[in-house]
Amino acid sequence: MELGGGAPGPGRPVLEQEGIQVLQQSVGWLLASYGWYILFGCVTVYLVVQKLAEKMRAQRRNRPNAAGAPLEPDVVVRQQEALAAARFRMQEELNEQAEKYKEKQRQLEEEKRRQKIAIWESMQEGKSYKGNLKLNQQEIESTASASSTVPKPKPNKKPLRGGSYNPLSGEGGGTCAWRPGRRGGPSSSG
Repeated sequence: MELGGGAPGPGRPVLEQEGIQVLQQSVGWLLASYGWYILFGCVTVYLVVQKLAEKMRAQRRNRPNAAGAPLEPDVVVRQQEALAAARFRMQEELNEQAEKYKEKQRQLEEEKRRQKIAIWESMQEGKSYKGNLKLNQQEIESTASASSTVPKPKPNKKPLRGGSYNPLSGEGGGTCAWRPGRRGGPSSSG
């Protein structure tokens, strides 16, 4: 009264043999159809992996100061000393520039003070301070020009437009003209 159709022992090896045969047939068909493609694909993957591994090894050799590599104390000390020396030189240059700037500011302040004194004295004498200011500026320019190149005199230029030009008047040509709004209000009936 067994439902399996026979003894359970001998039925299993037959199923296993059939499964192995199906597997062999499908693998054989796959290799017969695509065998060369599979072979070339495996060789290519192998070569790419080898090339990448070689590059990784070369990078590790070229970087001795990697995160995991031990550092030599004398190399670290030399690097820190060089960094400190560079910072010191940069600070000295900055201090020099600051001193030059302060000296220049002091000279400018002194010159302004002298001008104010000269203006005050000329006003006390009853002279115009503007004329005196122009003379002082010419003196300053002459001392500055002696140390640098001589500036070219500027020719007298006439104005581009007349003195009575008003862009809002609509005169003077051009296509755009401003016109004042009407004063009549919104109603158009008179």
